[in-house]
Amino acid sequence: MALTGLFLISFLIVHAGINACIWANDGGVMFNKAAHFMGATVVIRIVEVGLFLGIFVHIVQGYTLELQNRSRRKQGYAVAMGNKGSKWYSRSMGLLGTILLLFFILHWKHFWVPSRITGVPTEMQVDGKEMHDMFALMQSTFQELWVVIVYVLACISLCWHLIHGFLSAFRTIGVSNPRYITLIRNTGIAYSVIISLAFAMMPISMYMGWVK
Repeated sequence: MALTGLFLISFLIVHAGINACIWANDGGVMFNKAAHFMGATVVIRIVEVGLFLGIFVHIVQGYTLELQNRSRRKQGYAVAMGNKGSKWYSRSMGLLGTILLLFFILHWKHFWVPSRITGVPTEMQVDGKEMHDMFALMQSTFQELWVVIVYVLACISLCWHLIHGFLSAFRTIGVSNPRYITLIRNTGIAYSVIISLAFAMMPISMYMGWVK
């Protein structure tokens, strides 16, 4: 679970970096070039298979651990410890993960399925190459307010999920020195907030017309 989590954490950096190209305000040229590279490069497509496998394994492991934890103690504590025992988000990883799973299904429907299977409605030429106009697809998708709200709520869930998962993953693989734990905890919080905020600002920027 820790290894698949760290793999997905590294993927989010790449995904956020590519999506951040929308803020170049060049009509989507930089973003479409990056998206085309990711979709047309053989090595990247092979890694994409590994990504889907990692997501699937992480989901299965998460639900398995959740069921194991619930079955080991069917009766709650006589006195609830609340945040003194553990943070609410660490006790709610199953719920946060479920919210993210539902979001992933919607996200794949909006972008991955059109780009890989059904086809993107519009095309554009960049440097003489015909490619999907993923930028236009993002613009049309994020004109729906309910979609923007769902994406932002998913990013909030992602933030809390990452805050717990980042530190937990390093502890699981054996990092226990108090000096490193403090550094990893602070790094994890900063990473979780920055990544989640970046993803949340993308649909907001599209909806508000801040990028063109």
